[in-house]
Amino acid sequence: MTFAFEAQPESVLTPGDAWESHDVLNPSVVSRPRPPAPGPRPLALLYSGFDGRTWRTGLAASDDGYSLAETGRDPLPRSATWEGSYIAANGSALLHENQYWYWYQAGPRERPRIGLARAANTHSWRKEPKPVLEPGPYGSWDEYGVADPYVVRIEPYFYLFYLGQDRARRQRLGVARSIDGVRWEKLRANPVLELGDDGAFDENGLGEPAVWNSHGFYWMLYTGRDTTENRRLGLARSTDGVHWRKIRTVFSGGQPWDSKVICDPTVDAAGGVIRVWFGGGDVASPDENLHGKIGMAILRPVSAIRPEDKGVR
Repeated sequence: MTFAFEAQPESVLTPGDAWESHDVLNPSVVSRPRPPAPGPRPLALLYSGFDGRTWRTGLAASDDGYSLAETGRDPLPRSATWEGSYIAANGSALLHENQYWYWYQAGPRERPRIGLARAANTHSWRKEPKPVLEPGPYGSWDEYGVADPYVVRIEPYFYLFYLGQDRARRQRLGVARSIDGVRWEKLRANPVLELGDDGAFDENGLGEPAVWNSHGFYWMLYTGRDTTENRRLGLARSTDGVHWRKIRTVFSGGQPWDSKVICDPTVDAAGGVIRVWFGGGDVASPDENLHGKIGMAILRPVSAIRPEDKGVR
C-alpha cells in the first residue's frame, strides 16, 4: 500500500509581522484536551518564524485543522546559554501525561543541538537548562550537528527521529530512544535512512522526518533535497520503527506558493484520517528565505505496493 497526497490549494498560515516576516515553516501539531461539549478536537500548532536573521517559535490554534489563527508570538522563554541564533525553533510537540512537551533545534547554526521545553499549557514553558541530544563523537555520522527532531510515544519509550550531519556535510536520518524524554540513547542502527542515488530527489540531503503508525506499519514522511535545492517529500516504511525502507513515492508541491519546496511535515493520524501539515515555498533553498508558508494535506491509501516499489536503500 502507498498513499496519495491531497493538498489544499491554499496555505493555512502565511508570514505575518516583523518576527515572522520572511518565512513561516516547521509546523508541529498537537491535540489539545477535548472540551466537554461535542465537536472537533481543538489543535495547537507550534511553528517557526524567520525575520531574516533569527528563527523563533510561534503558536497557532485551530478547531478543524483547515484554518489556523495565530495565538502567541515567541511563547518559549529566551535562553542566553547555548541556543545561539536559533531561539527554540524547528521542533516537535507532544501531549503526554497532561503536559505539553516540545523538543526543538537550537545552538550555533554550524553545529545545532536539540533541547526540550515543557508546559502545563501552551504559554507557560520551562526549558531544560542543557541540550537533551548532542552531536556524536569524532568521526561519527552526526558529529557536526543534530536537528529536525520528531518525537513519537511507543510505550514504554519515546522515540526521537532526527537529522544528523557528518564532517562531509552529509545529512541523513537517525533515531534515539528514551524512557523519560530527557536522557536519550542513540540506536546502533543509525543512520536509519541514507542519501538517495545520483539523480534522486534526495541525493543532496535528508531531513525533517515525521513518523506515524497505520495500516499495520510505521510510516515516515521526510524531506529530500536535490542538487538544485528543490525539496520534496519522500515516504519510507518500517515494521519496527527502527529499520526503514524507502518507497518509490515522491510528493511535490502543486501550487505556485509551494512550487519549489515542500518540507517539514507533521502528521496527525487520529480517527483513521491521516492529516499532514507542511511547509512550502516558491524559492529553491535548503533552509530559509523561501517565502515560506504552511499548508495542509490528506494522505489517502491508493493501492497495493508493486514488487518494484517494495524498498530502495
